[in-house]
Amino acid sequence: MTSELTVAREGTCTRLTLNRPDRANALNPALTEALIDALQAATGDGTRHVVVEGNGKSLCSGFDLSDFDSLSDGDLVLRLLRIEILLQTLHHMPLPTLALAQGRIFGAGADLFCACSRRVSAPDAKFRMPGLAFGVVLGARRLALRVGQDAARDIQNAGRTFDADHAARVNFATEVADSSEWPGIVSQSAQESEVIGAGATAALFRATSIDTRSADMADLVHSASLPGLSDRIRAYREEMKRAAGKR
Repeated sequence: MTSELTVAREGTCTRLTLNRPDRANALNPALTEALIDALQAATGDGTRHVVVEGNGKSLCSGFDLSDFDSLSDGDLVLRLLRIEILLQTLHHMPLPTLALAQGRIFGAGADLFCACSRRVSAPDAKFRMPGLAFGVVLGARRLALRVGQDAARDIQNAGRTFDADHAARVNFATEVADSSEWPGIVSQSAQESEVIGAGATAALFRATSIDTRSADMADLVHSASLPGLSDRIRAYREEMKRAAGKR
């Protein structure tokens, strides 16, 4: 397993720790593929509960664009498709998944948080889902399933940055808790994951999950494959720099 992802087994709980603190755990190809592999392995190795967390100041700051200038539109599309596969795999796990979020959780990082069945936010966490600002439809249905149609449109149409309290009010986060409380939450969640058998848990998660994977992928492919993806992302990044006073 790549050092960019730490995988630890604690009884029947598998803990996945994003380990790129110098990049705020941004999703590069290696980390994305490591997460997919680890989640797929967890479905068949006796795992009853998965924890997703991040080393450092942020759970995940989103799509890694540190090598943006060397990427073609095709490279960017492929990376987005693999991130969507990751998010679909996580969202449709046949067992409980718990995300622990701190810091600035933007873009694909917010999607990663949203894909988990239990979502705990630190009080100081900030979230933003800006993909539509550069014309990419990623995770819109999963977001709407979590927060409802109106709140999903408000979050994405306005490119809104929202705090932990707002996240909890709209059910983007299932709860807000200081990191000092997280060990107890993980322990409680792990215990609850074993109340019923593994087969019954898998059946429950299948029965209570709306499968929109094909439509989600079609929306992403259509939006990301429109000509000029690199230009749209570049323009968005420049606008963000201007807004932050860096231009």
